[in-house]
Amino acid sequence: MPLRVWITAAVAGLMAAADSADPAGGKPPRELFAEAVRVFFEAEPERSARLFDRVAAAAPESEPELWQRGIALYYAGRFADGRRQFELHKTVNPADIENPAWHFLCVARLEGMEAARRAMLAVGDDPRVPMKEILDVFAGRGDEGAVLAAAERGPEPARRNQCCYAHLYLGLHAEVAGNPDQARRHITAAAGPYRMEHYMGRVAVVHARLRGWELPAGQD
Repeated sequence: MPLRVWITAAVAGLMAAADSADPAGGKPPRELFAEAVRVFFEAEPERSARLFDRVAAAAPESEPELWQRGIALYYAGRFADGRRQFELHKTVNPADIENPAWHFLCVARLEGMEAARRAMLAVGDDPRVPMKEILDVFAGRGDEGAVLAAAERGPEPARRNQCCYAHLYLGLHAEVAGNPDQARRHITAAAGPYRMEHYMGRVAVVHARLRGWELPAGQD
């Protein structure tokens, strides 16, 4: 999906705030949002997070919608702020399993894996494959094999996307669990052979770049 489509979907709630004042520079929130996304995909999460902070300051009613901000905060190392962002996002998107997964990652960085499991956000029914199996891994009741088996089911166009998500989240989980080799294997699979040109597919690429992990030629 082209970046402009992600931005169009995400800034729908910012349009009403088009004339809001940006306390740090005067840009309207939708322009700040677009810049924050662009900078994040240039592998500059600290700068991206600061831009997202300006979006939230200029249009505070939009803050719960800004899951993209939470991801930037995670990679910027601002885990407490990321945790709060994903808790806010739950209030407007309670059925998305990716939200408790990122919340888990922030808490795990702050307090450890067991604390992250105890603090996991409740979530509704997310029918996307293999989200249920991913959630089971984060909750400590599932395994990698079940995630990958689920991701491999279905027609070919769906399988590639499912495998991208499976490897991304298995890699994220492995990294906070202290398994860097496993994390690298999964993330480079999500960013390489299973790469997708949607937001989370490009998050996998940013992750690999930030860690200095080599990707196949033409996929970095």
